Amino acid sequence: MPSPPKRLIEVAAAIIKKEGRYLITKRLKKSHLGHFWEFPGGKVERQETPEQCVIRECLEEIDVEVKPTQLFEELTHSYPEVSLKLYFFLCDLVSGTPKTIECADLKWVYPEELKDYPFPEADLEIIQRLESS
Repeated sequence: MPSPPKRLIEVAAAIIKKEGRYLITKRLKKSHLGHFWEFPGGKVERQETPEQCVIRECLEEIDVEVKPTQLFEELTHSYPEVSLKLYFFLCDLVSGTPKTIECADLKWVYPEELKDYPFPEADLEIIQRLESS
C-alpha cells in the first residue's frame, strides 16, 4: 500500500543585505528545526502571496518593514515529515532595526561567514549561491 503524500507547506524568506552583510535569524528552540539559523520568513497563509508573507513575517518576527525586490530562488525540498516549497526574495530594508521578537537571535554576517552557521538542509543551495556571488 503506498504511503500517503507528504503535506506541502509554502514558505517565503527574506534575503536582506546591508553594507555587504546578510541578516540571519536563529530559530526558536521549540520550532521545527529549532536552533538552526535561517533567513527571516515563514509559512505562507491562505489568501496570501509569498511576497505578502515575507513582509508580514519580517514585521512579526524581527519588527522591520521590507520590500521584496526580486525572487532570488524558488525550490522544493522534502524532509521525512513534510515537503516545503520555498520562495527566497531579495528584499530592501525599508524601516526599523531588527529585534529578536520571534527568533532566538539575529546577526548580520558576510557571505563567506554563512557556512559557519548551521542552516536547515533546504537552505544550503541558497547559502552556496550567496557565498559565490
